[in-house]
Amino acid sequence: MPLDPTIPYGDITYRIIGAAMRVHNKLGPGYKERFYQRALTAEMRAVELRVQEEWPFDLYVDDGFIGRIYLDHLVEEIVVVEVKAFPHLLTNEEIAQVICYLAATDFKVGLLFNFGRKRLEYKRILQPRNVAGWQDRIQRYLWRPGM
Repeated sequence: MPLDPTIPYGDITYRIIGAAMRVHNKLGPGYKERFYQRALTAEMRAVELRVQEEWPFDLYVDDGFIGRIYLDHLVEEIVVVEVKAFPHLLTNEEIAQVICYLAATDFKVGLLFNFGRKRLEYKRILQPRNVAGWQDRIQRYLWRPGM
């Protein structure tokens, strides 16, 4: 099946999704999130994708540090990948987390995976056109010194 040329970084996201499917086929559901993260890192590197795990990003508002987020993966320095291992379907809360990450970092596309179900669940999420107000929504995802 040909790739949709309208999807940003479709070739890279297609390869990442394939790697996630292979991880899910090998492991199945039931493990903790960090095991899927590690397995996905190894699988993406096996297909020669450049992967950074737990990529830190410092957030500033009006030149003031407000906290740090850690992306599960940053792939090829352009795609945000977030891994979950929930027995339930992905909710708007998890989708909102990725949207906030995209708004904060200015990356254009994110992939959200849920390895915790019988079938791998995933969403391709694009940066919203209007990112105003993301600072209020991202507070729960921040790491701050002293937390």
